[in-house]
Amino acid sequence: MRVFVTGATGFIGSAVVPELLSAGHEVVGLARSDASARALAAAGAEVHRGDLEDPDSLRAGAAGADGVIHLGFIHDFDRFDASVRADRAAIETLGAVLEGSGRPLVIASGTLGIAPGRVATELIPFDAKGHPRLANALVALSLKDRGVRSAAVRLAPSVHGEGDHGFVRRLVEIAGEKGVSGHVGDGSNRWSAVHRMDAARLFRLALESAPAGSILHGVAEEAVTIRTLAEAIATRLKLPLTSIPPEAATEHFGWLGAFLGFDQPASSALTQQRMGWRPTHPGLIQDVVAGWYA
Repeated sequence: MRVFVTGATGFIGSAVVPELLSAGHEVVGLARSDASARALAAAGAEVHRGDLEDPDSLRAGAAGADGVIHLGFIHDFDRFDASVRADRAAIETLGAVLEGSGRPLVIASGTLGIAPGRVATELIPFDAKGHPRLANALVALSLKDRGVRSAAVRLAPSVHGEGDHGFVRRLVEIAGEKGVSGHVGDGSNRWSAVHRMDAARLFRLALESAPAGSILHGVAEEAVTIRTLAEAIATRLKLPLTSIPPEAATEHFGWLGAFLGFDQPASSALTQQRMGWRPTHPGLIQDVVAGWYA
């Protein structure tokens, strides 16, 4: 297949591109900058210049493709609402090009907030009243009624591995800044996790064979307690472990404090059964201990 990929040079996209190429697909990656263009060319992908706020570039990329993987998002928290609107417009633009063709559109979403305090499964639908990006996922899945083989991959809140700059990276940085590795309360709350290379393989499988309207879970580890994660960071950085009271979480962890106390386990049992996907790469604690985040 000839696959158009947005966000192709991001943390996950840079794993998806070689995964697709190694499976024999052609990859056309959206590149906004010269640096992104060079990275795509070095990886063996075709470069398509444009950006998420340029609908003409999105139309042209999708028009010449047999399928689309949409991973791009404008990560600017100072204009988050505008970023969400741009993401929705991008999905609508890509969907309009693919309409009636049966071609796949696979988007990235998340398990965070899907089912607080219980194990989230693929059977739990998106709730547009939740996180603003969830409504965008519903737009993508609704394209199945317009002849698009759309699917959403809900990723664990920790997508980890070398080069990670997300939640875990920030948690390690905070530990270094504060001189202690902290968790909220007793740290018994749980997060799911997945290695970026395992996530990349799932995106490929979704592109190749996920039925229209599929919700898939990119989750390798169902429940890693935040205390276990904090202990691993403490061990790696040789710092003391400490409990942060919930009322002080924002002061200690900054913006991460709003998420770190959540209990967010998630299962991928149905995804593994339906897609034949088996995570094989190191777990979150193994990656922390290995030193990628030190």
